[in-house]
Amino acid sequence: MSSIETVKSNLFTKAFTPNPYPAYTQLRNEEPVARVLLPDGQYAWMITRYEDALEALKNQKFIKDYRKLYEEDDSDYGSVFSENMLFADMPDHRRLRGLVSKAFTPQMIAGMRDRIQEITDELLDEIADQETVNLIDAFAFPLPIIVICEMLGIPTKDRDDFRVWSNSMIEGSNGAYAQDIQKHMQDFIQYLRDRFETVRKNPGGDLISKLIVAEEQDDQLTEKELYGVVSLLIIAGHETTVNFIGNSIMALVENPDQLALLKEQPELIKSAIEETLRFNDPVEYSTSRWASEDMVFKGQAMKKGDLVIVILNAANHDPSQFENPEQLDITREKSKHLAFGKGIHACLGAPLARLEGEIAIASFFKRYPNAQLNINKEDLEWRTGMIVRGVRELPLLLN
Repeated sequence: MSSIETVKSNLFTKAFTPNPYPAYTQLRNEEPVARVLLPDGQYAWMITRYEDALEALKNQKFIKDYRKLYEEDDSDYGSVFSENMLFADMPDHRRLRGLVSKAFTPQMIAGMRDRIQEITDELLDEIADQETVNLIDAFAFPLPIIVICEMLGIPTKDRDDFRVWSNSMIEGSNGAYAQDIQKHMQDFIQYLRDRFETVRKNPGGDLISKLIVAEEQDDQLTEKELYGVVSLLIIAGHETTVNFIGNSIMALVENPDQLALLKEQPELIKSAIEETLRFNDPVEYSTSRWASEDMVFKGQAMKKGDLVIVILNAANHDPSQFENPEQLDITREKSKHLAFGKGIHACLGAPLARLEGEIAIASFFKRYPNAQLNINKEDLEWRTGMIVRGVRELPLLLN
């Protein structure tokens, strides 16, 4: 087996995950659009160069609605993932995104700053008397789940259930745990059914109430789309931000020169956020796209129905776009990273994620400026699956 074939065969192994970047460099150099066998047994074209990735993310010949190519899946399991803007093409994408976008305007997000700061301070208060902490459980997970629960009008007491369900679905993207995924998806759908019934009887000013009103208006939102949009907001609204906060704090702890610079110049927090997103993107791979026709892309002959995936972290470490990409540099100017995607499917919640990250990271290091890893880096356990990139636990020594 050639060196590049060995790299491709190792992409989804446990040993590969802690440091995938040397392999991504080899793929960019030798086979930037590579046909790779995925853990679930299907093949995909994996894109690693920045310019190619940017073009693929914007190219509407790569479609998101797989039902245009394959027989529609009418099961509840399929509907939760397929009936939202993430897997819709024009014009449905514009309609679905438009229904949700009003909750994510710059003015709306800016108005949440004080509440996010309050939640952050409360969580940091809870660990104030601890010498060590698992940052994921104590801080990175509860902050975004509380925020999204409040936006959607979901009781915060249910957040731990969401963690079980979303972990199963996200980490099961590598084809494992099919039985658990089905069970957790059924539980998740039943929860949503019960929640929607409650809200219909007593609607409020939350986002779910507004979406239910849209569903009840003709041609605004179908019942399946209601499930799809809400499930996307719940899962994507906290999963990526959990790992964003965890990865960013870990990157700064591991680069004490950059952490010292941030402490000396706290006004660098916004550029630090963009750099940690680029440096260790919490979303490893783009969501699936399919070639809508036979075509040639960057010299590779693709067939109609071929699966296409962008390796976002590979593109974000492309030296043709980023000088010294393996170096964390919080003074890097105007980073054009792809952490939130590009094109019509660029992350709708990016402004909220940025605000949560900015408040969380600045507040954490203001409170705990000398935090450091309380475990050998080699012993960190990374999450599985093909969507999020992050560690299961982040043990820190706080003082």
